[in-house]
Amino acid sequence: MTNRSLCRLLALAVVAGALVVNCKSGSSADAPKVRQPAVAGSFYPADPKELEKMVDQFLAAAVVPPLKDVVAIASPHAGYVYSGGVAAHAYAALKGRKIQRVVVIAPSHFEAFGFTSVFEGSAYATPLGQVPVDRAFAAGLVKQNSSIRFSGKGHTLSGEQGEHALEVQLPFLQRVLGRFQLVPIVMGDPDYDTCRALGRALAKLIQGNDTVIVASSDLSHYHPYGEAVKLDRKTLRAIEEWDYLSMARNFERRIWEACGGGPIVAAMIAAEQLGARQATVLKYANSGDVTGDRSRVVGYGAVAFTRAQAQRTSASPAFSLTPPEKAELLSIARKSVETALKEGKLYECSTRSETLSQERGAFVTLKKRGELRGCIGYVALVKPLYQTVRDVARFAALEDHRFSPVTAKELGELEYEISVLSPLRRVLDVTEIHVGEHGLVMKRGDYEGLLLPQVPTEQGWELLTFLDQTCLKAGLAPGSWKKDDTDIFSFTALVFGERDKRSEPPAPPAPGSRSPEAGLF
Repeated sequence: MTNRSLCRLLALAVVAGALVVNCKSGSSADAPKVRQPAVAGSFYPADPKELEKMVDQFLAAAVVPPLKDVVAIASPHAGYVYSGGVAAHAYAALKGRKIQRVVVIAPSHFEAFGFTSVFEGSAYATPLGQVPVDRAFAAGLVKQNSSIRFSGKGHTLSGEQGEHALEVQLPFLQRVLGRFQLVPIVMGDPDYDTCRALGRALAKLIQGNDTVIVASSDLSHYHPYGEAVKLDRKTLRAIEEWDYLSMARNFERRIWEACGGGPIVAAMIAAEQLGARQATVLKYANSGDVTGDRSRVVGYGAVAFTRAQAQRTSASPAFSLTPPEKAELLSIARKSVETALKEGKLYECSTRSETLSQERGAFVTLKKRGELRGCIGYVALVKPLYQTVRDVARFAALEDHRFSPVTAKELGELEYEISVLSPLRRVLDVTEIHVGEHGLVMKRGDYEGLLLPQVPTEQGWELLTFLDQTCLKAGLAPGSWKKDDTDIFSFTALVFGERDKRSEPPAPPAPGSRSPEAGLF
């Protein structure tokens, strides 16, 4: 058989999903690999002309506000008939851009693996043609962190199934951008540290404005329409508030739902390092809006991450409570402690306030004759505010390891103070921190500590002491805030209590805790 005949047979094999090999040598040992379409004909049309027509119709119908300096987008990955209309809004934000490289970060639906998988082949194929892989960029990426590896995991077929989350983004990119190079990434482990490693690695390698990042993710799955909308709005609000640490925690614990939560967090971390700190939700819908069946729906969101003018870390929307809402929370806190001590059970409560029903982090501080008697809180957005206050008040009375549990005899002497936290924002420059206005979370791996905004003012600390004391709170050595693997997050707090004057002695340093949602102030 001649080499030409062999090449013809191999070309036919490529159509069937085989590997492309070097025709000159006849050997596949060093052959580049082309990832063939796995869901053409199911998630989207297999016919090129039909596919072009469908994508172009979605794009034509998508109306988005003018956006400058789009660094990353988030786009859904369901079948086009369900999510294509939403995805088009994300890609419409890229129209007119001269993009040379696209990094697509997708979750793994079918294979479990504990690392970030970068495709080691030469191209991804769709019915619209092959998209070449930027192999030099990919090689540089895997050198950045041991959690990022060349692998076929999440890219090649797993049994008879092939991952769709990355593939379905490509026809939209091909129609909007034309020719570009691809960096295909599938995340097997979406925990915060893995997301951080990928986001930081991408930011180090991306130069200029000719690269865009795509995070592939659907939102909640198979809830009734109204419940799905409420769940998805929580996720989208956290994205807009740029609180990716709380997002990562809630995704890990499945409190919120987004199958590509890890890719979204990684994209936000990378985008932040590249100057983007503003998220705009361009479109939200779910499958019920398309099919009319609202019994079990899947949510879809399109988001653009853009550079914005310099802003302080407290730039999230102002949060306020009315005097009756403050009084209601203080009453809940007191009744929670009394019920726990007198009846040994959880205080059952409810509220009619929409504001108190929002997920918010909060701390409850207990004092006795002006002295600290307990303080515990939730940092992450794990429960509605009124339930958070109920729970942490009881914990502050009974489970603050620095003090013996509060007794029933002390109930009449306790004073209650509540601190409602704003979303967390990573500090990129410590000069952004304003003593007396910002509280801090210091995080380095599993070590984490938090100090509320009122603490440095009460103790007379200046900024550097505040930073070092927060390190000690996390179980870290003073000065650890300067290290590259330490993250500092700031927040503000709405503080109110049963008396305005607040004074308390400095709390002894507590060891780092693995609990991401509960902690001492």
